[in-house]
Amino acid sequence: MKKTYQGSCHCGTVRFEADFDLAEGTVKCNCTMCRKSRNWLAAVKPADFRLVAGESELSEYLFNRRSIHHRFCKHCGLRPFSHSERFYAVNLACLDNADPAELIAAPVAYVDGLHDDFKHPPAETRHL
Repeated sequence: MKKTYQGSCHCGTVRFEADFDLAEGTVKCNCTMCRKSRNWLAAVKPADFRLVAGESELSEYLFNRRSIHHRFCKHCGLRPFSHSERFYAVNLACLDNADPAELIAAPVAYVDGLHDDFKHPPAETRHL
């Protein structure tokens, strides 16, 4: 069942709300961006994501195909979400009201973004 989660960057300047169901699954990727930042994500439909505060305090990083906008707070540097035209990728570590039991129970799908193979998991996932 969908729940409204509130999230923020470390300093609280950037705040968002997102409606999604953790039980529908989460994602860990082995691309260089996700691996280096130890990202754990939930995909959210654009209609289910709302930036509540801090739009003017966000900066952006684009790389590779330049199709995913990696947004980060100019003050604390935290990246609470990224987005493309089709989805928002919410950083689960930035959720303020997720119960630890919900996170523990959330299924995790591993994707091989390092090799642009999003249909198969990478051979090794323990480090993600």
